[in-house]
Amino acid sequence: METGSDNNIKENRSCLQCGSVMTGRVDKKFCSDQCRATAGNRRKDQDIGEQLIKEINLRLRRNRYLLHRLSPEGKTTLRREVLEQAGFDFRYFTYLYRTQKGNTYYFCYDYGYLLLEDEKVLIVNWQPYMERS
Repeated sequence: METGSDNNIKENRSCLQCGSVMTGRVDKKFCSDQCRATAGNRRKDQDIGEQLIKEINLRLRRNRYLLHRLSPEGKTTLRREVLEQAGFDFRYFTYLYRTQKGNTYYFCYDYGYLLLEDEKVLIVNWQPYMERS
């Protein structure tokens, strides 16, 4: 420890991320925003729950991307096999929409699909007049 000119005691503290010597506030833990962000990201990467969330979000985004790419006009019918071969995972969706007729649409954000007979799928995009339940 060293004594400053204003008779306050100053400690040589080091950054919790990179170990460099820090100056400034007494309660400061990191030398820069970059070190603070790196430490936070490392903490998240070690958390099993965060890894699971990241994996699920990647699958949901992949599903949405495929629905969007395979249905550029907003409404398309195709074989289920086409989605499966492209890597679509039918287990992951963000919500269900049930119509008054009893049909169930599975949505990945703003794109959804309805399972039809003969292993076909109707892909739709969300319409503003539809109410989410």
